[in-house]
Amino acid sequence: MIDVKLLHKNFDETVAALLRKKVDVTLLNDLKTAHETLKSAKLAYESLQAKQNELSRLFGQYKKEGKNIDALKNEVDSNKAALVTLLETQRLAEDALDAIIMTIPNLPDSDVPHGEDENDNVEIAKVLTPRVFEFPIKDHVELGDTLGLDFEAGVKLAKSRFTVMRGDMARLERALINYMLDFNAQRGFHEMSLPYMVNADMLRGTGQLPKFEEDLFKIGDENLYLIPTAEVPLTNLLYDEIVTAETLPIKMTAHTPCFRKEAGSGGRDVRGMIRQHQFHKVELVAITHPDQSDDMLNEMVQCASDLLTSLELPHRLVTLCDGDMGFSAAKTIDIEVWIPSQNTYREISSVSNTRDFQARRAKIRFKEGKTNSLVHTLNGSSLAVGRTMVALIENGQHEDGTLTLPTVLDRYL
Repeated sequence: MIDVKLLHKNFDETVAALLRKKVDVTLLNDLKTAHETLKSAKLAYESLQAKQNELSRLFGQYKKEGKNIDALKNEVDSNKAALVTLLETQRLAEDALDAIIMTIPNLPDSDVPHGEDENDNVEIAKVLTPRVFEFPIKDHVELGDTLGLDFEAGVKLAKSRFTVMRGDMARLERALINYMLDFNAQRGFHEMSLPYMVNADMLRGTGQLPKFEEDLFKIGDENLYLIPTAEVPLTNLLYDEIVTAETLPIKMTAHTPCFRKEAGSGGRDVRGMIRQHQFHKVELVAITHPDQSDDMLNEMVQCASDLLTSLELPHRLVTLCDGDMGFSAAKTIDIEVWIPSQNTYREISSVSNTRDFQARRAKIRFKEGKTNSLVHTLNGSSLAVGRTMVALIENGQHEDGTLTLPTVLDRYL
């Protein structure tokens, strides 16, 4: 979450930054009011506590001097009751402020381009040249009928936006997961195996709760949710912990299924495997010293880009504008892979620096000397497996419906 002290000290400047993330002005005014209410409650309590201390001193002095203490005792008792009331007022003000601030997104970095949506994102570079086809290309859904992608079975077993993979497609998915994990391990990311369910505190720690609860799959009356991404359990492995500065950066990678209702996606990408309720993803997460996070963002982007290059997939890198960035991100670089059937690049990886936003929510700190400070956290896809399969199928297709796959996968198939 954002630093409330920063909001109070530089309200207009902070509001201007948050408006770039499309935060409602009314919500920001509510936040300021809540903070002022808490500040007033604390001042009132501290003032009355100081008076109580003085009365207690006089009480002892009067007794020692043999003076009548009846009136003073009544005032002391009255003040005690008032202090209890003010303490409760302060607690309620803190709760009200926390409830608002948990819905406020991270501030964008100053160098993030300004814009409304994905159309205002800024291209950094293109990597590899898209193939020119000499025959009518098919999309992955058409090719999947013969290759082993069964969308109808997914609907029968669950509902739309679920897929069954048979034979070679199931093997290709498993091969990609293993290859991605090995590739990331060679770049120094430590492999982890994680629960696919987490409790609500973990989702609050990384920013999915409370704002995005409608997009999560909750487990009945349990305080458990299916994870929307491995970012959640990976980052929260250090929830409410203090690490030493010498251990940073901590670099991790994991494969998990991801579960999302896609509540806000409407009718977008309902065909095929572009947008699923359940999909596999290999994730990168880094916990860093604040001085390391800019370099780590570049390192993680390079890792994901090099992975795509090794798979011979044309892609491009773009910096997201402030209006297209996620809730927790201060800066995001997207990697978009070439999808021939759509004649465009589509997101396959999103790498974000959240600065200390998640660390403040999840209470992740590091000790440097005698000082405890908040770490910086970063996360990124490396890669979304289903979308990687879509890109491999479409870019590697032949006129007879067969595929040529990159040679780096030979040992995994």
